[in-house]
Amino acid sequence: MSFRAAWSLVLRKGGLGMRGIHSPGGTAHGKEKMPPYTNYHAQRSYPMPDEPFCTELNAEQQALKEKEKGSWTQLSHAEKVALYRLQFHETFTEMNRRSNEWKTVMGCVFFFFGFTGLLIWWQRVYVFPKKPITLMDEWKAQQLQRILDMKGNPVQGLAPRWDYERKEWKK
Repeated sequence: MSFRAAWSLVLRKGGLGMRGIHSPGGTAHGKEKMPPYTNYHAQRSYPMPDEPFCTELNAEQQALKEKEKGSWTQLSHAEKVALYRLQFHETFTEMNRRSNEWKTVMGCVFFFFGFTGLLIWWQRVYVFPKKPITLMDEWKAQQLQRILDMKGNPVQGLAPRWDYERKEWKK
């Protein structure tokens, strides 16, 4: 059971009303209703809400509701659609319609990627210190030559792979 369906059951069994929950000045246990749309939760997984979409009807809608009690063959297509809209907010097609929210989400994601890239660039240019001397290529070459001259790690290291007579790597 979805959250909205469970919440609708809580509301139907006499739990907190929507107005009591959302109104800053109202009491939490008040029984007032917000006209004309109260306790209405329709979604694909719970398509039959507990209350109709419109609860307070004007004169034209009242007449249409009275006409509904008669034969449905006498109702026009527009009247049937109007009756449906009094009971339900959306059709299944409208509920399943894709939204354009993904464009906003992707725009925000790319904006933050760009902002993060700018922040990293700024840090590399203005915040981080220059490259240490030990990471320079000249230093690395000198360090390698020092290790070879000291014949460090003569069994498995670099020394057995270096030809000391020709001053080049063994093939």
